[in-house]
Amino acid sequence: MSSNRFPLLQREEERNVEVTWEDQQQINQFSKLNGRVEHLEDEYKKQKEEKEYLDDLAMELELADEDEPVFYKIGDAFVQLSLEKAQERLEHDKGSIDEHVDKLDSQIASIQSEMDDLKKKLYGKFGKAINLEKN
Repeated sequence: MSSNRFPLLQREEERNVEVTWEDQQQINQFSKLNGRVEHLEDEYKKQKEEKEYLDDLAMELELADEDEPVFYKIGDAFVQLSLEKAQERLEHDKGSIDEHVDKLDSQIASIQSEMDDLKKKLYGKFGKAINLEKN
């Protein structure tokens, strides 16, 4: 019988934790950071896919005839370029994407670190009464 009471006492203790203004600010900050990380992760995924497309294109251009012009997509338009110019443009675009991916990766890591600090503080105070994990 005492084993049934103990879990109830723990649940009751979890419900009685007072949320201060500072706590609410930390919860709000965590929520904003979480939304930002999700957005950055989506962008990271898109950039990685774009990099794969460019890698595939590089393979295709290696097989292309040097005398034939190549249609290269810039924005929403296709531009006719020589094979050499298309390859130069491709390398430039791949470099830009690599830089952008690295920047996104460091931003995500920085925000994750800040979120981990907030998690420690909030879980330390609220325990199981708060859920900060992704579902």
